[in-house]
Amino acid sequence: MPREGTGPDFIEALARGLEVIAAFGRDRPAMSLTEVAAATGLARPTARRILLTLQELGYVRALERGFTLTPRVLELGVAHVAATGLWDVARPHLEELSRRTGESCSIAQLDGPDVVYVARVAVPRIVTLAATVGTRFPALATSLGKVLLAALDEAEVEALLAQPSRSGVEPRWHPDAAERRAALREVRERGWAVTDEQLALGIRSVAVPLRGADGEVVAAVNVNAHAAETSLERLLSEHLPVLREAGEAISADFARRGSLPEVVRPS
Repeated sequence: MPREGTGPDFIEALARGLEVIAAFGRDRPAMSLTEVAAATGLARPTARRILLTLQELGYVRALERGFTLTPRVLELGVAHVAATGLWDVARPHLEELSRRTGESCSIAQLDGPDVVYVARVAVPRIVTLAATVGTRFPALATSLGKVLLAALDEAEVEALLAQPSRSGVEPRWHPDAAERRAALREVRERGWAVTDEQLALGIRSVAVPLRGADGEVVAAVNVNAHAAETSLERLLSEHLPVLREAGEAISADFARRGSLPEVVRPS
């Protein structure tokens, strides 16, 4: 997150506050003042003032030896989903998709090199990596991310993947540039993407794009399965056709309602 803007209207204090919020994550759910300062590169007095301000606003809670975020932070992400109307449009389709497949289903958008879940219907499963609305994963190792990256040109893909992931997750798949290009080219040609334990052991999924009225990819939707319970063959032969139906229905509703999520592209 840039701390110095390019224009006179840039508010550095706001940027620093958001940077402190973003410093917390899966691997750092609670931090001391020293750890926050180190993670953000801020001076301890500055980090302390920001933390105390966030505490007063209800976004941070003080612990015996540090700080942690409160559930109120979720309001920041929910505001985006509510503003786009995405959840209202997608909910009945996701619920029906989950009912027909018996699996968890999610919608995600790109945020830099990561995908961020913006809608989800989950079924009880013991999985390696749990996911909720707001969860982020490295895009290239997920079916959702492959679909979204495949909608961009190569220069845009390189610009996004050059940025560091903020997911805190180390994927199992690390393709070189040629392998990555070949994988995304295949996704473009067939119109869907699959990942088979490339993100983490036990996780396989298939995803399709969601499009706006102009045909541009604005998000992606997937069916996520446990590798020990759902074979790759079943995922593609049984779940993919149902998923494609749901993707077309959601895209049609986006077009009818004019509810188009913002497409995040590299600057």
